[in-house]
Amino acid sequence: MKIIENLAHIHNEISLAEKRFKRGASSVCLLAVSKTRNVDEIMAAINEGQRHFGENYCQEALEKIDAIDNPDLIWHFIGPVQSNKTSQIAHHFDWVHTIDRIKIARRLNETRPESLAALNICVQINISGEDSKAGIILDEVDDFIEELEQFKRLKVRGLMSLPAPASNFEDQKIPFSTLNQKLQKLSISRPELDTLSIGTTQDMTAAIAEGATIVRIGTALFGPRNATKQTN
Repeated sequence: MKIIENLAHIHNEISLAEKRFKRGASSVCLLAVSKTRNVDEIMAAINEGQRHFGENYCQEALEKIDAIDNPDLIWHFIGPVQSNKTSQIAHHFDWVHTIDRIKIARRLNETRPESLAALNICVQINISGEDSKAGIILDEVDDFIEELEQFKRLKVRGLMSLPAPASNFEDQKIPFSTLNQKLQKLSISRPELDTLSIGTTQDMTAAIAEGATIVRIGTALFGPRNATKQTN
């Protein structure tokens, strides 16, 4: 199956980038973006050892989580969080990468079961200042994290961003470098902030060069996205 070949290729590319940019071995986690993918496709990756999966649509994700029923998997919510989906997300996911509103964080905190570990969250940064994208601006992140620290069922882990596309490697690195520098400053007083969720199929290598700890890869792993309509 092509997915098996693709997964091996991506792991090799990550390993080469880690060595090239003097990152620690296995310091970068591959997050398989499985939105719109079916259970068979996901199982093909699981059978090759993939454990981290990212989903954008709550209802679609819950159907997969229930069907696969594997407690060893780590599920990441990487889409916009709607208020009416916070309880489901808080119950079934291990990570949420797209926190940019205190209202949503409060709802996740209130509905996260006591029986589960605190929900890992990343603050979404709109690093390129695009009107079409969610996220707070970088200058707001210190105060925002300070507010988040009141929520004891959440664990702030770091920053996430999806910069404006750039075809040139050096241009790709610029916003990632800015995010990495900010995370390093934040982690001086908050060592638990250890996560930089940046980089996709198009700019993974640049992201690893600038400190990515999680890269979100969909197309390079599963092939062109299925163009079926999805619901949250």
